[in-house]
Amino acid sequence: MDLAELIGLRPVPCGGLLVALTRRCPMSCAHCSTGSSPSVSERPDPEQLLRFVASFGTDDRPEAVMLTGGEPLLLPELAVRLTRLAQAKGTRVALLSGMFFARDGRVPDRIMRAITALDHFSASMDVHHEREIPRPHVLSALRAVLDAGTPVSVHLTANGPDDPYTADAVADVHRTFGTRVPLLVNETRPLGRAAGGLVPVTPPGPQGTVAAPCTLAAWPVVAFDGTVTACCNQWTVDLRPVPPHLRLGHIADDDWQTVRARSLGSPVLRMLRTVGPLRMHARSGTAPAPAGYCRACHALADRPDVLAGAARDAGGRVGELLDRLGAQTQLAAGPAALVRRMGCAPYAHLVESPAAPEGSGR
Repeated sequence: MDLAELIGLRPVPCGGLLVALTRRCPMSCAHCSTGSSPSVSERPDPEQLLRFVASFGTDDRPEAVMLTGGEPLLLPELAVRLTRLAQAKGTRVALLSGMFFARDGRVPDRIMRAITALDHFSASMDVHHEREIPRPHVLSALRAVLDAGTPVSVHLTANGPDDPYTADAVADVHRTFGTRVPLLVNETRPLGRAAGGLVPVTPPGPQGTVAAPCTLAAWPVVAFDGTVTACCNQWTVDLRPVPPHLRLGHIADDDWQTVRARSLGSPVLRMLRTVGPLRMHARSGTAPAPAGYCRACHALADRPDVLAGAARDAGGRVGELLDRLGAQTQLAAGPAALVRRMGCAPYAHLVESPAAPEGSGR
């Protein structure tokens, strides 16, 4: 599975599942959106998680599972078990790691066993990670993974589109791997340690009352406490209680089929995925929407007029069709268009073809 295919699935409702294996991480990067550290231990119950993944059906499975954290490779044996269970149902599995194990440029055997079980492996790389794990060591470890036969990508976090570190890191990846390693470049957001606490975040993209589909509400997310949310924004993943329209269940009580049915059948989520929360308030609200894209979404829980409008506009077969057409429109635009809207725009094309950033002159 290559990076473009993985990102391309992102707008598909229930096309994938995000799983946070643990909040713990051996590193303490200043920009961490999850507030992970070596001292925290919050994680879903492993047996509940295995049972949840085992509930995938061959006809209703997610196409992809992304294992994240914290640092998911602190639990390599669990990662392998989850990978094998998902693959047995036809689901492909990717994992994103901070590369804590690559301090000497090598990949320990137990880590390599987990990585080679995957369908795709992604490495985080940015100025904060590099203070703890030198870039040459990360690139050396990635070469070993590529040589072992697992597709690889690099996830870079930039401090804006003109960040000189990002330009240098992208060029270094290209010098080392040529066209073998695509890149996903996002920008630092004020979440977790980067914000000193939980704050609402307005995703990049069109604001106001124009239709601005929320791609973040497409894939269910298994959070660190086993709660399943409809949104992967870290503010939502960590907020308790989860706003009712964004809570899909808990792995202790619900299987994949139940979570999937709730996501696909919810008129509110259909409207979020199709037009976004600001447009929902504008269509059906009797009062102005709160400032900010995500605040407007969370406020839906207290806006019965907007919820009633969603039930009217997106219930039944009409809503199902709207949801499907919205996803098809984003799919047709391609993965680079999605990253251009949600990530660091000048580097968006690198998810498909490792080449110089647009307008860079290289």
